[in-house]
Amino acid sequence: MSRIRLFVVAAVVLAFALTAFSASKGDPSKGKFLFKQNCKTCHTKGAAGGELTPMSKSMEQWRAYFAKGTHNHGKEDLSKYMESNQLLDAKAFLVAHASDSLQPETCGK
Repeated sequence: MSRIRLFVVAAVVLAFALTAFSASKGDPSKGKFLFKQNCKTCHTKGAAGGELTPMSKSMEQWRAYFAKGTHNHGKEDLSKYMESNQLLDAKAFLVAHASDSLQPETCGK
């Protein structure tokens, strides 16, 4: 195989690997949208679920929350609210903007 073909094959393999790796981590931009769309209705000040923002928890607390996979004090599966790929995106957003992150955020109103 010529060096050019070998290089092209290696580049394609690397591109697929990077895509798979980033997909497994989630997309914080999509996660912000999903959080606003799916969570903010019940998790604002005075609402039934109480106020909840990315800054409500530390990075490790958000990771533990998603690892547990339950909502409403363990009464419901998180999958009731979002698909698994959406949960990865929401997790990526919440962890990236947690209280102890480099960019804490409230997510607006």
